[in-house]
Amino acid sequence: MTDTWKITLPCTREEAELLAADNLFVSSADSIPTIVTREADPETPDDWVIEVYCDAKPDGAFLAKISSLSPSATLSRTKASVEKLADEDWVTLSQKGLEPLSAGRFYVHTSNSLPLDNGKVTNICIDAGQAFGTGHHETTKGCLESLDRLKKLGRFYDNIIDVGTGTGLLAFAARHLWPTAQIIASDIDPVAIDVSAQNASVNNIMIGHERRAIRLEISNGLDHPALRQRAPYDLIIANILAGPLVALAPQIAAAATSNTTLILAGLLKAQRAEVLHAYIRVGFRLRHSLIENEWPCLTLVKAREYGPAKTHRILRSPLASDYFGEC
Repeated sequence: MTDTWKITLPCTREEAELLAADNLFVSSADSIPTIVTREADPETPDDWVIEVYCDAKPDGAFLAKISSLSPSATLSRTKASVEKLADEDWVTLSQKGLEPLSAGRFYVHTSNSLPLDNGKVTNICIDAGQAFGTGHHETTKGCLESLDRLKKLGRFYDNIIDVGTGTGLLAFAARHLWPTAQIIASDIDPVAIDVSAQNASVNNIMIGHERRAIRLEISNGLDHPALRQRAPYDLIIANILAGPLVALAPQIAAAATSNTTLILAGLLKAQRAEVLHAYIRVGFRLRHSLIENEWPCLTLVKAREYGPAKTHRILRSPLASDYFGEC
């Protein structure tokens, strides 16, 4: 068994959540690490910890990369601690402390915890891996609850896309909710696509180009030809960061049609107005919003496009000029 090294660095909750919302991929010359964030102490909810597990002793350059993930630690001049672990399964170690997530009808767990034996619950297993994030995060919870809400309202979708799929979790959830839908999931990170395929296998989700399979594609936004060819979509899911969400607004609008449902997450409460404004400008209207801690999840609908404005003649009384002025 190879050596296992653990790097620990304190961070703030906001820094941890921003990492979890991103598809972060940090590599070194010798190994591909697994990165986990966790709450250090429930009594101090703003204090979090970054833990990095790797199979090679980290050098100075790699430690500098890890340190850059926590600006607060840099400001306080707190250095990352490094320790060599005993011979154990480091993936299992990395998942300790990751509590299962309940959201609507979904129960998300790692292979380190058991699924629920409940016919009304949909179990999804997502392990820590090379793609950052395991789905145990407020933005993911908000998306799962929003998808579950749409199903309870009787919404039906036939053509779905998950933009920035990460681990594939939200695409898997959509497959459970709408079994006959055509679903495509994309990510800019090739590692995320590989991990999504692995997670699909674990959860008995078919991957490929068949009608009932989820198609996975590497794409910067919606640039991939397959994503454009499948448009317009009737459900679009995008759980990424606020900056990319704003930048992608025109592309997402172009891939939508009237009454397309859009779920947006990955933004902080303070970024809500900016993101919402970007999508209102391209024709979406807010229909529902929920907040998990400081993380909103927005459900929008593309407004119906009206035809050219009609001109109406206004019949005016002899005193109309007193009110409107002379023409």
